[in-house]
Amino acid sequence: MTTTTVTQMKCACPSCLCIVDISNAIEKGGQYYCSTACAEGHKDGNGCGHQGCNCHA
Repeated sequence: MTTTTVTQMKCACPSCLCIVDISNAIEKGGQYYCSTACAEGHKDGNGCGHQGCNCHA
């Protein structure tokens, strides 16, 4: 049996396309986000600002 350790995953924000390295991600509520905007639910209406991703509230 092989053990696999996950080091990257999709940002927990539903509309975000970013893949985050969990060692550098913003962790909130047991989920991992690529930016403060995503982690806070885009309360200011801002996207994550990463190239190629147009996530928003």
